[in-house]
Amino acid sequence: MCIRNRDIVIIGLQPWYTKIGSNCKNIAQEFAKENRVLYVNVPLDRRTAMTEKNNPDISHHLQVVNGKEPSLVQLNENFWNLYPSRVLESINWLPSTSLFSVFNKLNNRRFAKSIQAAIRQLGFENIILFNDNDIFRGYHLKELLRPAVYVYYSRDYLLAVDYWKKHGEKIEPMHIAKADVGVANSLYLADRLKTYNPNSYYVGQGCDLNLFNPDKHYEMPTDITGISGTVIGYVGALTSLRLDIPLLEKMAQAKPQWKFVLVGHEDEAFRKSALHHLPNVYFTGGKPMHLLPAYIRHFDICINPQVVNDLTVGNYPLKVDEYLAMGKPVLATRTPTMELFRDHVYLAEDLSSYISQAEKALAENSDEKAAARRGFALSHTWENSAAAIYDAILSFEQPVKRGHLSEHC
Repeated sequence: MCIRNRDIVIIGLQPWYTKIGSNCKNIAQEFAKENRVLYVNVPLDRRTAMTEKNNPDISHHLQVVNGKEPSLVQLNENFWNLYPSRVLESINWLPSTSLFSVFNKLNNRRFAKSIQAAIRQLGFENIILFNDNDIFRGYHLKELLRPAVYVYYSRDYLLAVDYWKKHGEKIEPMHIAKADVGVANSLYLADRLKTYNPNSYYVGQGCDLNLFNPDKHYEMPTDITGISGTVIGYVGALTSLRLDIPLLEKMAQAKPQWKFVLVGHEDEAFRKSALHHLPNVYFTGGKPMHLLPAYIRHFDICINPQVVNDLTVGNYPLKVDEYLAMGKPVLATRTPTMELFRDHVYLAEDLSSYISQAEKALAENSDEKAAARRGFALSHTWENSAAAIYDAILSFEQPVKRGHLSEHC
């Protein structure tokens, strides 16, 4: 189903000008195909305004705060970007959540006033307010902005991060509970939302896979041309918070005839790991996004050796869709989210199953399996994810409003 001709206000954790990919930005663009959308940048807080004032994006936002630049910018016919004109207090350092909550309400009021001014300027009415995981700055906006529908979107387990855990352990469950609709991009996170709010739904994950096309010709990158034999590869950030270094070390030691190619920037734990002393492990360093398909093209198996912890257990690994879009066999750690991929991905729990599943993947690879993998990955579109969000919203607005708000897109 589709929602058309509505006014949608989006807040979240990433401003529109962020250079990295963002679920929220992709969802906003999908919404704007059929609706008017106001995308609200993260408001400045005093600490950021002081410490990052030389950052060009922060400097521009300060110009807005000082009245020297417009706060509302039209990006296309149906899409506006708001730089909130009020500065919030930096309060996460407060030791008491009760005291934090008092100042957080003050921050929410300032934030709401900036949004209300833009809503009036645009003539938005009957708004849908979509909150991309902003636990604190969005906590009171349902009461302050009085939207027709308030949607809380969970795409990461933020409480695994100390910054959010400090006050979020108490505040986020209450926030989820008062939302009209909860939506999540993984089954694990959707189940978590349902423990606090029964009107919660899994809405899938969209991906932009245009870059990953196995029918294109990709020259072998020069830094891996000398590597022969079976190549098992990974692309992405090499961080010990998310990846199982001991597993990789043991695999490489157990299978010296296999070559392990790791493409990405390393954290300190990776730089100090024994992987650098193994002759069949190769590090290429970080690479621009447009070069990644060339590496994947020349891998025999793509791997996502996640360590399972609070941070990773519920996340949706976009890289798996990128691997699959290239038709490659994929070997990954079994998690609740990865169960969605079980018909197209080889899942493992430990060293023994990782090795046996890798051997199985090599033995049964075929053109038919490659085509099925790509077809599965390409079904994960932002259009489908947005449609699932629309269905969740309409389930709240039923039965009175659904008839005249929804049409087939």
